[in-house]
Amino acid sequence: MASSPQDIRVHLMATDEHFRELADQHKTYDEQLQQLTNRPYLSDQERVEETRLKKLKLRLKDEMEQIIRQYKRDHASVA
Repeated sequence: MASSPQDIRVHLMATDEHFRELADQHKTYDEQLQQLTNRPYLSDQERVEETRLKKLKLRLKDEMEQIIRQYKRDHASVA
């Protein structure tokens, strides 16, 4: 059984399609955010987009963390 947070993430990436989709979308948002933050100046519209991407990434991270917590609860009774 996976025990460390990283082990659990690796396990879920391999076995849980929903978790994998969340992680892929999180990575996409991160890449888009990186493109924005690499610019020396952001327009008002780009700043709004930066904020939107940060919120979306955080929502996905929270959902992924919830899945990890549930995995730990479900497997704690098995151990």
